[in-house]
Amino acid sequence: MNRVTVLDIDHSVIPPAESLVVPLGHWQEALRFGCSLRTLRRFELVLAELPLRGPVLLGSGDFHHLSWPLIALVPGSETFQVVVLDNHPDNMLFPFGVHCGSWVRRVAMVPRVAHVHVLGITSGDIGAAHAWENYRAPLRDGRLTYWSVGVDVSWAARSGLGHAFRGFDSAAALIEAFREYQAHRPLPAYLSIDKDVFAEDVARTNWDQGVFRLEDALAIIDSLRSGLVGSDITGEVSHYRYRSLWKRLLSARDAQPPVDTEKLALWQAQQQRLNERLLAAIAQRTETYPAFQPA
Repeated sequence: MNRVTVLDIDHSVIPPAESLVVPLGHWQEALRFGCSLRTLRRFELVLAELPLRGPVLLGSGDFHHLSWPLIALVPGSETFQVVVLDNHPDNMLFPFGVHCGSWVRRVAMVPRVAHVHVLGITSGDIGAAHAWENYRAPLRDGRLTYWSVGVDVSWAARSGLGHAFRGFDSAAALIEAFREYQAHRPLPAYLSIDKDVFAEDVARTNWDQGVFRLEDALAIIDSLRSGLVGSDITGEVSHYRYRSLWKRLLSARDAQPPVDTEKLALWQAQQQRLNERLLAAIAQRTETYPAFQPA
């Protein structure tokens, strides 16, 4: 297996064999859930100095916004697509910097990113009741597409955004359509997986979860025939109490399910087995992984 990098911020990842483990626990309070743009720029400087190789394991989905600096640091000059597997759009309004539910808008603005696809959404975040909370510019401008299962997104067509919403009755129908899309519009891809896209019996996470099976994710990875320029995986399950009252309030607003600390070790072992399967599939799409360095 190719080398894997673990950004060990919340101590939730059981490191795979031949992985580089970077101890970053002192960043947890500052980065978890969300942070200011200044803080993220400081962390990007840390990333740029690290010998990062291969898929990057980020820990809890509370750190999914760290995909943004990793994508910005992909070396080279070619354009690429970003394929995100997630139960949420991660394109929600957040006026206080960037957080794990708002980073996709930032990635859609990266000049080398041709398009962002978020696949596997079952969250009501893209339904009519939350329509006002979605950043509309990347959807309107053809830089972002939501691929959802079982969500009523009819409001999007009435708002002139129908081209950016692909709604399906089942994960199987979504995957078939995405495979056809990739066959006709091949591009290298950066792959970002938040394991809350999976059903709970596949892997338990810190967030409400979707309906994907492992086989669904493997089929999507297989469809990326032009190869991967990079990848990351989030969605480990971990327990943390913020020192900051502000972050405790923000987190409570999103109604994250409580973590059963007695089952934590069992759930993390389940996550480890899932990571191994995902990493093996990712390795088949990229023979060698470049170091993440400033482009």
